[in-house]
Amino acid sequence: MKTNMIKTLVALFVAGAASAFAATSGVASEGSGPFIWVFLGFTVLVVMMQAIPALILFVSMLRGLFSPAEKEVTLPKA
Repeated sequence: MKTNMIKTLVALFVAGAASAFAATSGVASEGSGPFIWVFLGFTVLVVMMQAIPALILFVSMLRGLFSPAEKEVTLPKA
């Protein structure tokens, strides 16, 4: 059973590597200018600026879910 699984994994890795090498054999340089890189950089910047508040909200949600329940405090009557 173990050798059969190892043979299957090796075959999958070899098949994946062969298709990866075949996909990159005919790739040529596109000659993209600096405006493309500026646009991509700006896009990444926008996505990261939206990810920061999303992460803060996610952490706050997890704290609220896993924090102990609040107990009601009663004051003694005078």
